Amino acid sequence: MKLLTWVLTVSIVIIASATFAADSTNSSRPTLFLIGDSTVKNGTKGQVGWGQVIAPWFDQAKITVTNRALGGRSSRTYLNEGLWSKVLADVKPGDFVLMQFGHNDGGPLTGGRARASLKGNGDETQDVANNGTNETIHTYGWYMRKYISDTKAKGATPIVLSLVPRNIWKEGKVARAANDYGKWAAEAAKAQGVQFVDLNEIIARHYEEAGQKKVQEEYFGTEDHTHTLQAGAEANAASVVEGIKELKDCPLRKYVLAQPTSSK
Repeated sequence: MKLLTWVLTVSIVIIASATFAADSTNSSRPTLFLIGDSTVKNGTKGQVGWGQVIAPWFDQAKITVTNRALGGRSSRTYLNEGLWSKVLADVKPGDFVLMQFGHNDGGPLTGGRARASLKGNGDETQDVANNGTNETIHTYGWYMRKYISDTKAKGATPIVLSLVPRNIWKEGKVARAANDYGKWAAEAAKAQGVQFVDLNEIIARHYEEAGQKKVQEEYFGTEDHTHTLQAGAEANAASVVEGIKELKDCPLRKYVLAQPTSSK
């Protein structure tokens, strides 16, 4: 009886050790965090962000993809609402953070949703009183540099993306953000010496190759010009991956698959 008890005890210890080892291996797997707005993660029925369909492009046995984007957020409000601090608490050395903001950074500084950042990439600030709370507002570029520097401080790799273009066409061409948020995103990345994917240009080029009719009907539908349907999200996710593959000396590239395993 004592021998049987001893054997059972040893078996339990071995199983527990094996389980712990497996958990330890999983916990050491790097994580790819996605932060941004509704073009990355959308909660509206029928609308899909590229971050919701990009995981199959990565070897998920080696890296975990976590989408922490939230609709309606700007570079300013993602920070001020505490969303970034929650992400940062989970970031560990060896992880990656893909960041894409800009769609909601325009508009009023106070009143209403009060989510706008100052234009540009400088260190200008403006003190405002918003809903009874005093706040110092920074430029879009300052907020992006904040996300970059915080990520680097945790030993993780930040990658900046310019924003997904809207479905707005002028004389057969998709309207770019090369003179505002796309430009400022690139400047922020350059200032911090980190990788940059000009997603705005990559996607705009592919939209033009597909044609306005297909983009309207299959990628966006008739509801609006910003939020994509499933097909549009998958096309944009493929563009994100294309941009990552083009980056030189980017450690994230080794986790990218030649083709997605599934979009479900």
